[in-house]
Amino acid sequence: MAGRNRHARRLSAAGFTLIELLVAISILAIIAVLGWRGLDSIVRARVLLTAEMEQTRGMQLSFAQLENDCAHLVDATNFPGREVLSAVGARLVLVRNVFEENQPTRLQVVVYRVQDGVLKRREMLPTRELAVLDQDWQNALADAEVSPAIALQSQVTGFDMRTWKEGENGWRNGGSEVAGKDNPAIVAPGIPSKNGKLTGLEIAIQISGRELPVTKVFLLGAV
Repeated sequence: MAGRNRHARRLSAAGFTLIELLVAISILAIIAVLGWRGLDSIVRARVLLTAEMEQTRGMQLSFAQLENDCAHLVDATNFPGREVLSAVGARLVLVRNVFEENQPTRLQVVVYRVQDGVLKRREMLPTRELAVLDQDWQNALADAEVSPAIALQSQVTGFDMRTWKEGENGWRNGGSEVAGKDNPAIVAPGIPSKNGKLTGLEIAIQISGRELPVTKVFLLGAV
């Protein structure tokens, strides 16, 4: 009898009590929850970082392309009576020079437009025919989809443009470049309107989730 009691006590001492098991399970549950929260925060941070990088990449691409197009803007004095730049609303249309190796200089209509929150760039085929150029310009103003558009930036909630005209001391809201004609852009109060050449273009792009727009100034016809 005494031997059996000693054997039972040894079996009891070798096992775990119910309370000990509950405590162990609770500790494991807490560790699992903490681990899940840490993993979830890492995944969320990675998603946000990836989205931020995509926005930054799209902005850099947009501004690089805009800078190139503005630098190659044609001289309006060579095309009297024809509009070579129009910055109205959320749409920018311009005529640029196209230089390619072993090819004569050609002209190309390019349009930037915000549609459904996406900034898109569309370019017409380069040409040396003024009649074709005029038709391309009209198609661009009419938003005719005669050529494929490339999406540059998504989640765009604002696309504002201002122009700078030589001889003036302030920015204009929007504007156009036509040789021999006054610019119909809205001039800020106190700034005298002059029939000069547009030399600068300021573009501010507002992205969803950002407090302030990203703004950059481009020289027109710098090349």
